[in-house]
Amino acid sequence: MFYVFGPGGIGKSALLRRLADQASSAGRVFVELDGRFIGRDPADFERAAAAFLDVPDSVLFVDSFEHCQWLESWLWQRFLPRAAAGALVVLAGRVPPQAQWVADHAWAGLLHVSELEPFSDEQARGLLAAARIRPELRDRVLGFAGGNPLALALATAAAAQGWSRDDIWTPSADILRNLLAGLIGEVPTAAHRRALEVAAQAHSTSEELLTAVLPDEDAHLLFSWLRDLPFMESTHRGLHPHDAARETLAADLRWRAPHAFVSIRERLVEEYLRILREAPEERVWTVTDELFYLFREMRSLTRLRTWSREDEVHDRPLHDDDIDVIVRMAEETEGPESAEIVRYWVRRQPSAFSVYRLVSTGRTVAFTARLALSAPPDAEDLDTDPVVAAAWAHTEATAPVKPGEHIGVSRFTIYPERYQVPSRVIDLSSSRAQAEAARAPGRAYGFAVWRDAETWSERVSGTLSDTGARPRVGAHTYGVFSVDWRQVSVESWLRRFISATDVPVESGPSAVSRTAFDQAVREALVYWRDAGAFAACALMRVRLAADLADPVRELRALLQQAIDNLASDPRGVRARDALTAGYLSGAPTQEAAARRLGLPYGTYRRHLRQGLDLLCDALWQWELHGIP
Repeated sequence: MFYVFGPGGIGKSALLRRLADQASSAGRVFVELDGRFIGRDPADFERAAAAFLDVPDSVLFVDSFEHCQWLESWLWQRFLPRAAAGALVVLAGRVPPQAQWVADHAWAGLLHVSELEPFSDEQARGLLAAARIRPELRDRVLGFAGGNPLALALATAAAAQGWSRDDIWTPSADILRNLLAGLIGEVPTAAHRRALEVAAQAHSTSEELLTAVLPDEDAHLLFSWLRDLPFMESTHRGLHPHDAARETLAADLRWRAPHAFVSIRERLVEEYLRILREAPEERVWTVTDELFYLFREMRSLTRLRTWSREDEVHDRPLHDDDIDVIVRMAEETEGPESAEIVRYWVRRQPSAFSVYRLVSTGRTVAFTARLALSAPPDAEDLDTDPVVAAAWAHTEATAPVKPGEHIGVSRFTIYPERYQVPSRVIDLSSSRAQAEAARAPGRAYGFAVWRDAETWSERVSGTLSDTGARPRVGAHTYGVFSVDWRQVSVESWLRRFISATDVPVESGPSAVSRTAFDQAVREALVYWRDAGAFAACALMRVRLAADLADPVRELRALLQQAIDNLASDPRGVRARDALTAGYLSGAPTQEAAARRLGLPYGTYRRHLRQGLDLLCDALWQWELHGIP
């Protein structure tokens, strides 16, 4: 097994493509998977890689492994030991493997870990010379691209198209946009430009998607042209621009043609909603993920969703042996009265419950219940559950539900380790709720229930209405939030995210999205103790670092300052300590960092997640508005 890691643009995907070509030439059966498109259930991975388990001497390639890092423990413990005889594995991602696997004697002699490093100065200059970059420009190119192969490839490809102005090699966001314009060259037609605009926004672009979004154009011709662009990658779901290229293309499009940007996104929304209503159940998750990906930069989603695959979970229907587990979760977080209501709804609507397990260990960590209640309301339901009674009372006071209609109530979202704070459990349950609202005929209302009503009222402002009801269950009161689906269609509701009143997060001069920025911060922390890797990380290319005289030293100082600043609020002291122990102090694993702080591992992880959220928020404000 070979594990290759390094920052974005360092050449991991190119290396895997070369190795796949060699495997093909050697006549070996091989399987290629991309972590960005691997489902949340390990069974999906196992089905996709079935040949690797059955065919001797087969080869498994997994690219972008950082996007499915939550599979790591499962891979080592459950999947890889069942590989066919003579098999080879190559994993490539941005972060190194967990320390326990490198130290595991069972893998000694089998696991080989390699970090891909930037090109040396000699290698980079050799590439520029081979690309016939004018000698007087090479120092400027190297000053911008360093030894990063992707940046060098973009620069040399642009030069090959005749782009040779001296100022192309300065490292500003504007110049990067110009660089990509030079790379693309003269777009053949307006149709080709529209196809590029689709690819810049859609998570992945297939020929069928182009046909739907651009019905009057030759989708086959346009797809072939997109596929030949040097920053496009081919996956089993279509074309996917490299992260850096996508963010730059999207920022440039929004600046250059904001109406086209919105128009393309609206067409994508319409197509995704069509698929959402018509797709079989197993395709719903893919479609909703792609739909919400369009809005990942909007305030209305960044305050609701995590966009993080840390501690990834997958859901499944409730089984009999889950009942005691979820009742215990409800009692621990909300009290015995709430636990009894859970038991009631398990008897009444067992199919409304979803149970969430960590992908890495299979441990059950959360459950949700999305009730579907038909009119007229059942008297026993009203007597048993004050929250459901409050929801029905709201409908009677505003716009009664007619016979044949029903309401949907996201009644329980219980994740004890991250109780009612944005998490992957809430992300997945919300996606499911939107899918149900789009597909279920006769749905009159949708309701969401949160104990911290004030916080969630702010988070859902503009998307859900606070009914004002605060029903009490045991020792706690709950906020009830609603949307009347008879007054607004799911499509119209989603369109609110692109209205003028919802300003994109990157309203300042940042050239990257909030999602990409947060990922860059996390990557910089991972490479904190490796100066070479830190110098090549994505955070070095954001606006925050653009005007620093000594970017590596000064950016590290800014990160340290931002982490220290967390302790200015008493609630941030533990978050500061967790970040320092986990990334800055040299602890080899997160378990070791927890021991260093004298904390249980689960408690440490909660403080670390909080610290990452607070740190990213602080740095993003500096990115938009400057360093105070």
